[in-house]
Amino acid sequence: MMLEILKQPWPWYVSGVAIAFIMILLLFFGKSFGFSSNLRTMCSMAGAGKKVKFFDFDWKSQQWNLLFLVGSVIGGIIASTILKNDEPLALSASTIQDLKQLGIAFDGQLNPSHIFGLEFATSFKGILILLIGGFLVGFGSRYAGGCTSGHAISGLSNLQIPSLVAVIGFFIGGLAMTYFILPLIF
Repeated sequence: MMLEILKQPWPWYVSGVAIAFIMILLLFFGKSFGFSSNLRTMCSMAGAGKKVKFFDFDWKSQQWNLLFLVGSVIGGIIASTILKNDEPLALSASTIQDLKQLGIAFDGQLNPSHIFGLEFATSFKGILILLIGGFLVGFGSRYAGGCTSGHAISGLSNLQIPSLVAVIGFFIGGLAMTYFILPLIF
């Protein structure tokens, strides 16, 4: 019975309260949140600091962030297996129509298999999109001095002007992708 209740969508404000709680804890302990820094930490752990100065830092000071990353992965696995709701995703008819105009067939899943399935990911077009997208995300997070979660959650809660500029840029980029580039891809 309890498991069935947990499988239902949770109200939006539960996430807001959880994020605020995490931010208060991070501020209390003098930490700054961000996921992209975990890649730097893992490269440093693997010895990349011997070759590239950027990776030459005390990675042990970032172990807490790696634990957060591991917890996020475990949480995602639990949510997608144990707490998975087999009901089709309730999506508005206008959104389904917008997806159809982009050539994306909505199959009732959170991540439509048309663009997130193994068949698409292993196609030439899928590999090219993943490669270019990965490069742009990596380059963008390094160029912006952090990722979307670091700037939007941690940076804005610390009232950092560079984070505000970065978040505005993220939204502009997302809108440009949605309305101008995505229709060309699909």
